[in-house]
Amino acid sequence: MDEMVISPSALKRFFIGKPIASSEDQHHRLSKKVALPVFASDAISSTAYATEEILIVFMSLAAIGMTAYANLVPISILVIILLAIVVSSYRQTIYAYPKGGGSYVVSRENLGRSPSLVAGASMLVDYILTVAVSVSAGVAAIVSAFQNLVPYRVELCIGFIALITLANLRGLKESGALFAPPTYLYILSLASLIIVGLYKVYFQDLGPIDHTDPYAQELLATQKSLTLFFFLKAFSSGAVALTGIEAVADGVPAFEKPEPKNASKTLVWMAVILGTSFLGLSVLAQKIQPIKDHEGNIKITALAQMAEQVYGGRNIFFYITQFATFGILILAANTAYADFPRLSSIIAKDNFLPRQLMNRGDRLVFSNGIIFLGIAASVLVFAFGGIVNALIPLYAVGVFTGFTLSQFGMLVRHRKLKEPGWLVRAFFSGVGAATTSFVAGIVVVVKFTDGAWIPAVVIPTMMLIFLSINRHYLRVRSFLQIEEGYVAPRRTHTVVVLVGSVNKGVLQAVKYAESLRPDKLLAISVVGSNEEKAKLESNWEKYKMTAELETISDDFRDLTDSILNRINELDDENSDDIITVVIPEFVTAIRSQWLHNQSALAIKARLLYRKNTVVTSVPIVIE
Repeated sequence: MDEMVISPSALKRFFIGKPIASSEDQHHRLSKKVALPVFASDAISSTAYATEEILIVFMSLAAIGMTAYANLVPISILVIILLAIVVSSYRQTIYAYPKGGGSYVVSRENLGRSPSLVAGASMLVDYILTVAVSVSAGVAAIVSAFQNLVPYRVELCIGFIALITLANLRGLKESGALFAPPTYLYILSLASLIIVGLYKVYFQDLGPIDHTDPYAQELLATQKSLTLFFFLKAFSSGAVALTGIEAVADGVPAFEKPEPKNASKTLVWMAVILGTSFLGLSVLAQKIQPIKDHEGNIKITALAQMAEQVYGGRNIFFYITQFATFGILILAANTAYADFPRLSSIIAKDNFLPRQLMNRGDRLVFSNGIIFLGIAASVLVFAFGGIVNALIPLYAVGVFTGFTLSQFGMLVRHRKLKEPGWLVRAFFSGVGAATTSFVAGIVVVVKFTDGAWIPAVVIPTMMLIFLSINRHYLRVRSFLQIEEGYVAPRRTHTVVVLVGSVNKGVLQAVKYAESLRPDKLLAISVVGSNEEKAKLESNWEKYKMTAELETISDDFRDLTDSILNRINELDDENSDDIITVVIPEFVTAIRSQWLHNQSALAIKARLLYRKNTVVTSVPIVIE
């Protein structure tokens, strides 16, 4: 009975799906209802941890009680004002740059190369962190409900990243339809929590949480005054609610026509949902007073504490909230998967990233960018143990750097074009640029020792990588440039067939070499003894081979060095010589292929960087 073998191509089709023709691109655009979970899930999901991050800052100060909770709502209002400014600016960007690219393209067109590279590096770092933070926060929601899963936090995070990566490799529209239900479930469950919670607080006298944990009681017992430094630090933590705002502007080409109009509406929907949810949760947290410490002693999230208090324990409504939170946070990573590959493809087209990132895969998505994003996020999760508040300080620097450059670029554009109503739009862009640059400065200063120094180092490092890649492509382009009157020279052609023994494969390789009509045809074999040499020469005569056979004696059978030395000698005979090395190679089943051609691989590796040398493999397929 024949052994069934599944080909790599069949496995790829099973996991990824059938290829989609480029002509079908229009049919795989996103409607607003699907685009909202694809591009807005990151921003909306930040409501699950933004309030908690503000509390963590206060817990580190031990300024608990009314001092801490009284500042939750003012900070939330400041964040919402900042949200309105940024959204207003990005609506302008969507109409001005309907081909996408966000802050990178705006900076490139209006500010120059260096600012655009800063913007590009900032947003790429932001998208990698989006995946790491979102998945880590989603797993935190699950381990809050099931504490026995805490030791497996990192494994769960990496597993979910792998699943999201696979889903996105299947196509943007398919992944969007898959991720839409959890996003809308979270919006409904969050609205239910806020409405029910505020109703019970104001109409049924629902009081604060009775914290029985000794560590929580110790935190509550200590009172300290709140300094401006810690207020700004708490504000910068709450400002992570704005992460993901740029995603819509980056992905305009993915929308159904008219792309700018649909993208703009989706952006407004996202801002309304985000702003009202964030403010509602902050008001509820002020009344219910959940606790979340910066050292990880309290394992349950602030949102889970509020759900438990509002719904009166761990009942069905509590678990629906937790699973909805888990779903939106895990799938919020999809925003980065929609935008990171698209942005990296734009940067690659400008020759600042490897060109492999600009190619679409079988499913009309930028597959290489998706795979790279999944690997980078997994490394980050592993390095930081999947702890959300350890990743947050890295998050905000890139976000607000991108915001600032985008809005400043739009200000320059308005002043340059002076289109009707440009003064009003320029005013909002200017105010937005000043505000977000101020926030970026705050984040770097107040969270520098908490980890904000890392993106401050990583972003310039990425710029150096961009410039290095660009120099390489420019050097290659300059080398390949055809000068006026250039004619490719006629070269002496020597073909060398590598021979181990006389067999069908060697006969086919010699016939192929003859078809090249070289100036000189030579067969070379490295032998280890006179008997081996005599046997090879006898068989060569027996089968009437036309190619001249040359044997190299080497007691140690050093194939690669012996052959390379002989090729160097042949090359020295003619200054204009080009040498083609023909290597017969056996092709067998996948399970046994590794048993063959190891010498051929070694020889090809040595010849790869040799000038004026062509290496050709003649496959001999063994059924």
